[in-house]
Amino acid sequence: MIVAEEITRVYRMGKVEVRALKGVSFTIADGEFVGITGASGSGKSTLLHILGLLDRPTSGRVLIGDRDVQRLSDRQQTLFRLNRLGYVFQDYALIPELTAIENVIVTSLARGVSEKEYLKRGAEVLREVGLGDRINHRQSELSGGEQQRVAIARAIVHKPSILLADEPCANLDSETSKNILDLFKQLNEDLNQSIVMVSHEKWHERYFCRIIDLKDGLINSMRECNVNR
Repeated sequence: MIVAEEITRVYRMGKVEVRALKGVSFTIADGEFVGITGASGSGKSTLLHILGLLDRPTSGRVLIGDRDVQRLSDRQQTLFRLNRLGYVFQDYALIPELTAIENVIVTSLARGVSEKEYLKRGAEVLREVGLGDRINHRQSELSGGEQQRVAIARAIVHKPSILLADEPCANLDSETSKNILDLFKQLNEDLNQSIVMVSHEKWHERYFCRIIDLKDGLINSMRECNVNR
């Protein structure tokens, strides 16, 4: 379970104060597939960064399971992210010098997984996202959509209990987007995985259990959806 309690985030740019989040509270149950929506600048990516322990709130707290993750040390947060979370970045965040499979398995190396196991799983997950024939290609040899799929493969390779995705289909065509979301749905159901996904697309709603809509750093609405899911 993820619990956000009165999360605020204030950025200071010189003398200018930007209040990206102004007091956001919600609970996400284990196994929920939740969509985060809202106009550009509403605080969606900031919220996802805080849930993913990539940023700290100015005030408020986040509990994951029974742990107040903001109280963890930097090292403890790193280990928590490594073992419990998967994150799909908007800008891919790939390492240019590495091949697709090397980008996917780099976090497996840090988790101490055996070489045989991480190579097998890395190739398997690249096939799942439709890149079985691009395993040994570097970033410069991949299209934007292919790079996005490598980033998705990296996020799900260790079957995290929580997957955070910042517009994972932004650079994908409709068919590939559907395949990726079908894969997310399968992981969500098979692993009881919690997924929090930022989206602008109306048709994505068919995959969500619930939508949290943000406006100007606050929750504008929360609604259940896809009741027959």
